Amino acid sequence: QVHLAESGGGLVQAGGSLRLSCAASGSRFSISAMGWYRQAPGKERELVARTFSDGSTIYADSVKGRFTISRDNAKNTVYLQMNSLKPEDTAVYYCWLLITGAGVYWGQGTQVTVSS
Repeated sequence: QVHLAESGGGLVQAGGSLRLSCAASGSRFSISAMGWYRQAPGKERELVARTFSDGSTIYADSVKGRFTISRDNAKNTVYLQMNSLKPEDTAVYYCWLLITGAGVYWGQGTQVTVSS
C-alpha cells in the first residue's frame, strides 16, 4: 500500500508563488514517474507536469516557464514550484504517482486559489 501526503496549497495573489510537495510512503516500491494534475470547478482534470525516472519532464503549455517540477528520490517526494500565478491557475492540485508493476496512485488534492 502506498500513501501520498500533499502540502503547500493556499491562497495567493496574482503574480505570487506557491510550492507544493507530495511525499510517498508505504511498502517497498519503485517509482516510474511522479507528477501533478489539477481540476478547476466545472472542468476536467488536466496534466500540469510530470517527471520521469530518467529525469525528463513534461509540462502543460499553460504553465511552461512559470512552474517547475522536481523530485527528491531519496525522500520519494515530488515538488511543484509555481511562480507568476494567475487566477486561471485556481484549482485543486493532485499528486500523481506511477509505480512499477503496481499502477497509478493519487493524492487527496490540495486547493490553490489565486486572487486577482
